[in-house]
Amino acid sequence: MGNIKLNNIFKTVCIGSDHAGYKLKEVIKNYLVDKNVSVFDIGPYDSQSVDYPVFAKKLGNRIKSKKSEAGILVCGSGTGMAISANKIKTIRAAVCYNLRSTRLSRQHNNANIIALGSRLTKKALSLKLVEVFLKTKFEGGRHLRRVKKI
Repeated sequence: MGNIKLNNIFKTVCIGSDHAGYKLKEVIKNYLVDKNVSVFDIGPYDSQSVDYPVFAKKLGNRIKSKKSEAGILVCGSGTGMAISANKIKTIRAAVCYNLRSTRLSRQHNNANIIALGSRLTKKALSLKLVEVFLKTKFEGGRHLRRVKKI
């Protein structure tokens, strides 16, 4: 996949999961660190059972307070994390499951969090989706008008 050049879009990326997403979170984090991406891990730090809304809110609040510019959340389906994160003003979390949904989440919706399902998306595809998410720019224009209405 080559080197990821992210500095022109996102300087800081935050990552979190629940117990179901823990292993994939670690794979994604290590992949990004190997590509020299600055990643802040909000947890959990082992695979013990935890409640996903706690980590979605931690990550969402970190983005809201501008400590990170983009986020990656991983749970079993991605849906619980996205629902929880989207309760926070300024957060636009998108469940992404293929390349097109991922690109459009950034181009048209200016999503600032990608939510992935560890039980539904294979590791190799998840890494590719994260890379596409972090490299894709928001198109603005008519989409900006719509995003402002969210």
